Amino acid sequence: MVALFMSGVAVAGVVGGPLSGWIMKTFAGLYGLSGWQWLFLLEGLPSVLIGIWTLFYLDDGIRSAKWLSEDDKQRLERAIVADGQHQQRLPLAQVFGSGTVWLLALVYFLFVMGLYGVSFWLPQLIKNSGVKDVFDIGLLTAIPYSVAALAMVLAARHSDRSGERRWHAAAAAVAGALGLVVATVYSDNTVVAMVALSVATAGILSTFPIFWSLPTALLGGAAAAAGIALINSVGNLAGFASPYLVGAIKDATGSTANGIYLLAASLVAGAVLVVVRRSPGT
Repeated sequence: MVALFMSGVAVAGVVGGPLSGWIMKTFAGLYGLSGWQWLFLLEGLPSVLIGIWTLFYLDDGIRSAKWLSEDDKQRLERAIVADGQHQQRLPLAQVFGSGTVWLLALVYFLFVMGLYGVSFWLPQLIKNSGVKDVFDIGLLTAIPYSVAALAMVLAARHSDRSGERRWHAAAAAVAGALGLVVATVYSDNTVVAMVALSVATAGILSTFPIFWSLPTALLGGAAAAAGIALINSVGNLAGFASPYLVGAIKDATGSTANGIYLLAASLVAGAVLVVVRRSPGT
């Protein structure tokens, strides 16, 4: 279910890539604004409005879900209680001092580093392969995201059936790293680069729904809320570090290649840490 939920990221890439290319090409120069400025306006405003709408529409829990019958609510509540029997319910102070939580935060940071290799640099990598038209680049970005949407669900379903998490997350991360490396090495070949970028996108995005089963299997109650918040906060710092480092390397070397290799190495490092450190319930 987490994979189905998070596949929205991939579906957004399928729709958003061509849409972004069309906006940048069609609206460039209109009313004195650049294409990227129109992109921010036309894609940013709906997000703000939907965020406000969600605040009032989204149910706050099982009890407040009007679309669930009373039997459904009771059955779900019993399932949550049973599922939480093997979870640790640590005091908040212990959560912030837990080595396992900080390890998961580091792993998530490394995975998010790799994620930005796709979400931030995918159009540039496609452009490097010889595609110059901004609309064509937008269309081609839909291909890796389409593959990723399917891969996320299939990988998570296989993980559920086997009951295994760590190796599934690690394998997805390594596949993502290999895809980034091959796409960079064969950056002058559009076909090879697109296949490699599809593997990279599928692998990287498949990592995340499987990864989030690790802290939720380990922590319960307030510990889960605090632990997930800590992991997410530390991990999302990669949203600054990843583009900054790749940009700095590009400025220093004149190429994004070494920066992409760094992101691939981050994915492999995260995979190694997931496999080496075993936690209860994972």
